[in-house]
Amino acid sequence: MTTTHEAGWAHAAGALRGPSWLRRPADPNELVPALWSRTARKHDGELVVGGVGLADLAAEVGTPAYVLDEDDFRHRARAFRDAFAGWDVYYAAKAFVCTAVAAWVAEEGLCLDVCSDGELTVALRAGVDPARIEYHGNNKTQPELRRAVDAGVGRVVVDSLVEIDRLVAVTADLGRTQPVMVRVTAGVEAHTHEYIATAHEDQKFGLSITSGDAMDAVRRVHQAPGLELQGLHSHIGSQIFDASGFEVAARRVLALHARVRDELGVEMPQLDLGGGFGIAYTTQDDPADPADLATDMRRIVIHECRALGIAEPHLSVEPGRAIAGPAMCTLYTIGTVKPVRLDGGAVRTYVSVDGGMSDNIRTALYDADYSATLAGRHSDAEPTLARVVGKHCEAGDVVVKDEFLPGDVRPGDLLAVPGTGAYCRSMASNYNHALRPPVVAVRDGAARVVVRRETVDDLLATDEGVA
Repeated sequence: MTTTHEAGWAHAAGALRGPSWLRRPADPNELVPALWSRTARKHDGELVVGGVGLADLAAEVGTPAYVLDEDDFRHRARAFRDAFAGWDVYYAAKAFVCTAVAAWVAEEGLCLDVCSDGELTVALRAGVDPARIEYHGNNKTQPELRRAVDAGVGRVVVDSLVEIDRLVAVTADLGRTQPVMVRVTAGVEAHTHEYIATAHEDQKFGLSITSGDAMDAVRRVHQAPGLELQGLHSHIGSQIFDASGFEVAARRVLALHARVRDELGVEMPQLDLGGGFGIAYTTQDDPADPADLATDMRRIVIHECRALGIAEPHLSVEPGRAIAGPAMCTLYTIGTVKPVRLDGGAVRTYVSVDGGMSDNIRTALYDADYSATLAGRHSDAEPTLARVVGKHCEAGDVVVKDEFLPGDVRPGDLLAVPGTGAYCRSMASNYNHALRPPVVAVRDGAARVVVRRETVDDLLATDEGVA
C-alpha cells in the first residue's frame, strides 16, 4: 500500500518496494498463464504466440507491434456465445476492431456494438449483417443517425431526449421504422475506476431511473412515429469481476420494465444488462469464468422477473474487454536501462522501450497495472524490480509501473506486455508524432498483418502545409 505524494504515485513512500500483491518470482523468465493468451509459451527463453516466435516476428515487422492471438480471440468469443446461449452477445468494437476482427466476430456468431460512424463503416466493410449491429453513443449527430438507420442497424441505443427527436426526424425523412433501446442509469456504484463506472447518476451516459428521465424517454419513444420501442439498456461499468453489481441493476431496470407494462400497456421484448467483464492484467486480478457469469446473471433475471410477475425478456450481454483484452500482447524493443539513485541510497531501474503512452495510454489515464516479460532470450540473472517506461516527453509515460525482470536486462532486448488487446490500439495516438504500431494476427505458426504500421506519409497526409 502506498501513500499519496505531491509528485504522484511513482514517488510515494514505499513505491520502491512495489505493490503488496507483486511477488518476487523464483524465475523471472516464467510466464503467468492467466495473464497471457492461451497459445503463449516460452521456448528457450523466446516468447512464442500462435506458434510464431516473437523474435523472428520483431525482425520481420519491427517494434513496437501488437500481436493478436487469433485462436485465443475466437476461443473467448465462443466461450461467451456458448455460456450465454439464448442471449445475444455483443462484441465491443471500441475495445478493438478492424475488418478482420469484425469478420471473426460475425463468424463466431456474435453481434457487434459500435459507437461511431467509423466503427460502423469497418463493420459494414467487413460484411457484418447490419441487423446484428447496435449503435451506441451519448452524442449521436443527425448525419450519424441517418447513416445508421439507412444501413439498417438492428437497434439504436438512445441516450438523451434530444436524440429521440433527431431520430424521429431521420426516420421520417427516410421513411423507415427504427428499433430502439433506451439506455438507463440504475444508480449502481460499480467497484471499478471512476472513469469506467457508468451506471452512477453523475456521469454522461444514459437517462436516470430515479429522476424520471428514463420513463419520460420510454414514453416518448413509444409515442414517436418511426420508432419501435424494444427495451431498456443498462451498463454498470467496465473491468467487473462478478455478477453482484448486476443484481441491484437488474432489480431496478426490471422494475422500470414492469412499470412500462403497467402504465403504457407495453411488454417490451428485450433487455440489455451490459457487461464490461474484467480480465487479468496482473496477479491481483481474478476474472470470472463466462459460464459462472452466465449462471449468476440468469439466476438474477429469473428471480426478479418472477418477483415482479413479468415475462422474461430476450436478453443481451456485452462482455467488453473480456474477448479482445487477453488475446493481444504488445512487443517492444528496450532502448535504455537506467538505474536511478534516490534519496537514502535506494535505486529504481527504469527500462525504456520504443513505444509508450502513444500505444498504451491506459496506465497514465486510468492508473492501470500491467505485467511484462523478457521476450527474446533466457536469462539466468536474479530478478530485479523495474519500471517500464516509454520514449515520450512526459514524466507520466509509464507502461508498467512495477515488474520483476531479469537483472541483466539490457538495450536491444525484446519485452512483451500482455493484456493489451482492449483499448490500447483503439486509443493509440500520434503523440510526439509517433507512428501507430501494426496489429499482427498469429495462428498455427503463421503471421499476417491485419493493420499495417503507419508511415511518415500517413502522418503528413493531413498536414496542409506539406507541398
